[in-house]
Amino acid sequence: MRALDVIAKKRDGGELTAAEIEFMVRAYTTGEIPDYQMAAFLMAVYIRGMSRRETGALTLAMARSGEQLDLSALPGRKVDKHSTGGVGDKTTLVVAPLVAAAGVPVAKMSGRGLGHTGGTVDKLAAIPGFRVSLTQEEFLANVRRIGLALTGQTGNLAPADKKIYALRDVTATTASIPLIASSIMSKKIAAGADAIVLDVKCGSGAFLPRLEEARELARTMVDTGAAVGRKTVALITDMNQPLGYAVGNALEVEEALATLRGRGPADLTGLSLALGAQMLVLAGRVENEAAGKALLTDLLTSGAALDKFRELVAAQGGNPQVVDDPGMLPQAQLKIPVPAPSAGYVAGLRADVIGRAAMLLGAGREKKEDEIDLAVGLVLKKKVGDRVAAGEPLAVVHANDAARAQEAAALFLSACSIVPQPPAPRPLLYETVK
Repeated sequence: MRALDVIAKKRDGGELTAAEIEFMVRAYTTGEIPDYQMAAFLMAVYIRGMSRRETGALTLAMARSGEQLDLSALPGRKVDKHSTGGVGDKTTLVVAPLVAAAGVPVAKMSGRGLGHTGGTVDKLAAIPGFRVSLTQEEFLANVRRIGLALTGQTGNLAPADKKIYALRDVTATTASIPLIASSIMSKKIAAGADAIVLDVKCGSGAFLPRLEEARELARTMVDTGAAVGRKTVALITDMNQPLGYAVGNALEVEEALATLRGRGPADLTGLSLALGAQMLVLAGRVENEAAGKALLTDLLTSGAALDKFRELVAAQGGNPQVVDDPGMLPQAQLKIPVPAPSAGYVAGLRADVIGRAAMLLGAGREKKEDEIDLAVGLVLKKKVGDRVAAGEPLAVVHANDAARAQEAAALFLSACSIVPQPPAPRPLLYETVK
């Protein structure tokens, strides 16, 4: 088999066999195929697309390119959860202990943030002493003992995806639905999931701003999951404004803790219950979503979910006292209010711009090797639809540098629009794809 022939076949609109796709992925991962030939292949896929069968074959080939986590020794059906990335999205910190408290084991590998979207591992790193890197043995042992473990992804998990993604990034082939779907799903499958719940973000702060694009990606990933034997459900959710009020690592941990106490923002609580309920259904813990939400709501009210988070922190070397004293989290030196320039109703809070304001403060990274400041970020005081008086704070900037704080405040104001009349409400959950 020759790479040239496979490239030509896809270039001319042919449907590739699983063997041809496996050959391309394996040979590129091992260095037998040079960058320029894989770049040609990716461009052919970008232009010609892939069938569901081809996308499934690509997903499996990438999942099998490195180590695969074996969760078979753990009891029950293992359900993973993945978000396509957003601003203020700390749902994993709420959903994972919540679902574990319901008796469903959660063995989750998460990533670091890049660009204006935050990463779960960075948020966890804000907890004093918390170990975000576990060996496979420690990871599985914690799930067996407390039903929950959260760790960073291992370097050899789907290495083909890492290598191919880097090439996509410099060849203008990133925005391809089959390539995006296979990238996400290959890592989930390699991580050992039996079933997968996806949170596909849509809006200004999402990778895909348009609902039609998000719907196509959700459908492709659900079908891809089915094609490789993984039951998959996708929720398409709004990311036109940040989720919750906190944007920034330690600030988001504090908000997640409030949510686990039953005192979190309505949007974060609602989305966490929706995602968690889907996980319980796929795990066979409950019969339907309504029963799942009812069970999870009880666990929030009783404090069982918060207790599970406390167990998680202790199990991974962190100081569990932070659960009861969030003041132990990293704190910024400066807290600067951002006053509203006029009275009216908040009509827009562009999530991407607010994410960039948090990055400017040091809460995010442009490149993977960048260091981040875990203490800084923004806390919104108003959300879309809220009434605001002139001079009333729209947000508070948490910063360790006065000049950056002023720049971030100005950038935040550029993301905010105020109108005389209340705007039409926007749904948090657009649709569910099964």
